[in-house]
Amino acid sequence: MILKYYTDMAGAGYDNKFYQTVQFHDDVAEIETQVINLYPELTYEVFEGFGGAVTEASGYVYSLMNENQKKQLVETYFSEDEMNYRLVRVHMDSCDFCLNTYEAMSDSQDSEFKSFSFERTEKYIMPLLEDIKKVTGDRLNLMLTPWSPPAFMKTNGERRKGGRLKPEYRKMWAEYICRYIREFKDRGYHIQRISIQNEPNAVQTWDSCLFSAEEEKVFLRDYMYPAMKEHGYEDIEIFIWDHNKERVFERVRDMIDDSTSHMVTGAAFHWYSGDHFEALELVRKHYPNMKMILSESCLEYRLFDEKSIDDTIGKLGHEIIGDLNHGICAFYDWNLLLDEKGGPNYVGNYCHAPFLYNTETKELIPQKIQKQYYYFSHNIVPGSVRIAATKYTEQIDVTAYLTPENKIAVILLNKSDNPLPINFRIQGKVAEVILLGKAVASCMIEL
Repeated sequence: MILKYYTDMAGAGYDNKFYQTVQFHDDVAEIETQVINLYPELTYEVFEGFGGAVTEASGYVYSLMNENQKKQLVETYFSEDEMNYRLVRVHMDSCDFCLNTYEAMSDSQDSEFKSFSFERTEKYIMPLLEDIKKVTGDRLNLMLTPWSPPAFMKTNGERRKGGRLKPEYRKMWAEYICRYIREFKDRGYHIQRISIQNEPNAVQTWDSCLFSAEEEKVFLRDYMYPAMKEHGYEDIEIFIWDHNKERVFERVRDMIDDSTSHMVTGAAFHWYSGDHFEALELVRKHYPNMKMILSESCLEYRLFDEKSIDDTIGKLGHEIIGDLNHGICAFYDWNLLLDEKGGPNYVGNYCHAPFLYNTETKELIPQKIQKQYYYFSHNIVPGSVRIAATKYTEQIDVTAYLTPENKIAVILLNKSDNPLPINFRIQGKVAEVILLGKAVASCMIEL
């Protein structure tokens, strides 16, 4: 049994990377201290993959790059030898990471959708998606999410600043979403899932729409699901909530009953409100058939600056491991690509991204966070099954998966400043490594 151990020492204050191969040996001393136990015979949910969002902002910045830079970006994210992303989230109509607001149709009398236009999606989003598809082939799965219905369908008469879907437009809005699905399917894309509304509990200065649990339930049960069934889209998964984690259990509890349980595949959530891993545990315990996905995360420039980015990246690593250990089956980062300001964003809600492109110097610049995502996405491949693990200290976060190749992928995060020793213990064998301070490390165990 061999352990291959890899860490980026730059994240721990060094200037290079560290790699070593360690041979397991019999646990004759019956080591009790500084142990991480791995139990490949105890398995949990299957992991579907990592991914990110193709926004209009990402597509616009992508259009400014040269062909070599485009190739570098797409292959780093989506080739099996690199980050091995399989999942992409796309907004239906505009979101804040757009050049401005737009909607595919604004005619309240057009019940046949004759004026529906896919032009804005075609302009910047589709070229990036097409290049991604050249790398992934049929491995690419899309998730579609609306930020707001068209302005005429809403109580406040605009896409921005919340408002609600008018009851008289529920059927039309369901058909509108189905039309978006059709546009992507007609272009050869596999739509794996949709969510009903992005951040339904937030009034934003950008595209937003409020849905109470009851409103989302009625829309799903009486309009959205029937429309999808009528169009032959029953194979597309429907996710509810798609907002911060602290209220995910309540939304599931208030929406799932005998009339809706067969319609809902799972719950989506965002990372912006803290750990709340116990909330995921509640969903998993009381609704064991529900899938859970983290559908959006990013480092928001309005909350964090470059001086604190190392600490923030560490917090995000803690978030990913915690979510994995509490049952998620997929993880979506936010924008795949942004400019040097963290945009464009039409309301100035700038964010960080794994790749930034400097529009003045014409440089494509991988960020530190891209390296961290690599540890997770390159090693925890789609089809991997989470296994049980225990650890000796809260200073270490650990998650472990049995891969389809019958290897064990382990991701470690040292939250302390000091190096910590680890004795991996599995099936009567042990191997020793040192986890550097503030470091993320990946281990691959060949059984």
